[in-house]
Amino acid sequence: MDVEEFVRRRIAQGQDVAQIRDDLSRLVKEYKPGVHSSYALEFSDAVIQEVRNTSGLSGDLFTSTRSGVKMGEFGVGSRGTGDFFAHRQIARIIGKTGAVVGVDEMDDAGVVPIPSSAGSAGDERGNSRYVVCTVDGMHSRLSDFPYLAGFHATRATLRDAYVMGARPVMLFSDIHVADDGDVAKIFDYTAGITTVGEAMGVPLVSGSTLRIGGDMVLGSRMTGCVGTVGLAGHLTARRSTTPGDVLLMTEGAGGGTIATAALYSGFSEVVEETINLHFLTACETLLKDPVLPRIHAMTDVTNGGLRGDAHEMAETAGCRIVIKEKLVSGLVQPRVRALLERLSIDYLGVSLDSLLIVAPAEASPEIMKVIASSGVRIEEIGYVEEGKPAALIEVGGELKDFTPRFREAAYTPVKKVVDRTARDFDEMKTQVEAAALAAIRKKEAVLKRIRPVDS
Repeated sequence: MDVEEFVRRRIAQGQDVAQIRDDLSRLVKEYKPGVHSSYALEFSDAVIQEVRNTSGLSGDLFTSTRSGVKMGEFGVGSRGTGDFFAHRQIARIIGKTGAVVGVDEMDDAGVVPIPSSAGSAGDERGNSRYVVCTVDGMHSRLSDFPYLAGFHATRATLRDAYVMGARPVMLFSDIHVADDGDVAKIFDYTAGITTVGEAMGVPLVSGSTLRIGGDMVLGSRMTGCVGTVGLAGHLTARRSTTPGDVLLMTEGAGGGTIATAALYSGFSEVVEETINLHFLTACETLLKDPVLPRIHAMTDVTNGGLRGDAHEMAETAGCRIVIKEKLVSGLVQPRVRALLERLSIDYLGVSLDSLLIVAPAEASPEIMKVIASSGVRIEEIGYVEEGKPAALIEVGGELKDFTPRFREAAYTPVKKVVDRTARDFDEMKTQVEAAALAAIRKKEAVLKRIRPVDS
């Protein structure tokens, strides 16, 4: 419950301030049943005063160009076409940088070169030439399950480093808990992080702990992220995908998404299948093997499922990707596959946390042998060819469109309800893009003011 937004909305609607004060004080007592009525009224008065003090301000530092499009209705965070479009606007705002792999490539991690002054030239055999950094937010529906939230966010960020060809060397974390949340959430979340970190020999070295909205958000909601820094010699970025390559995929049992689907659909016993390190151990095995430099690209099957990742890889590399459905279906862990089928969830459009490898056809047998030696099952599931950037899927000998949907597959009862939009997508895109361009202009204006004058 965001009390600041509550007051701003009521004032904007022209409601009587005395009524706003009374309504807010009742809400405060509902969320904090032990407080005295005088405290609730005093708190409400303070919130109203702060809202008044920060209303009507003007200028670049205090206002932003509104898009008129809400996060939910555009599907931001839902790993579909709206989310991908929004992230490409973020890349435009960031602009061109000195990164070897930047956000404009929509990859799993960012990469910068190790400065020459650091004394590491590196080579293709794995000596470090690059610093790799990535961060993953915890699944928003795991707020009441902080250990799972920390565990799966850590696996996710380590995956994103590994698939860039990097060996993770440290973890960092962030956790925000609303004002009424139990302090123990912080501890359980940290335990989840360090379970994975200690198992993989990657220490948690820094982080931040705050309240969501400070005093302004009532309730116990938790959110946070886990990031990692790694070192790499041979990069396996998506842009290296080349016509003639084949796609290899490991068996997946899912992570935070599958755990959430199981929990909120009444099948908590399936969560156990997600508690494993298969992906990470497979990558560790690859990084130690001479076959690594033969791999062109890697990613994890997460963003909108295989639909989303295949589409983004094709767009980034400028080629056509073909997936053979009959070879993919058997790579979903059996209990997880049964859950998805029972709940009518499209397994191709949901995060499976499988490892996806792109490599020359002649390297495929050796790569599969190395992965299999780690105890992880892997199959060749598709190929890359020249053509207009697109993702296709072969079903019964027929090629069909394999582009992502507006949102990833709806995997909880609530998501099945909200999995729709009444607004025209192209119209929303235009409005969102306009807001992104306004943010770029603001950035440039402020930079012009604060940059030192050239001597």
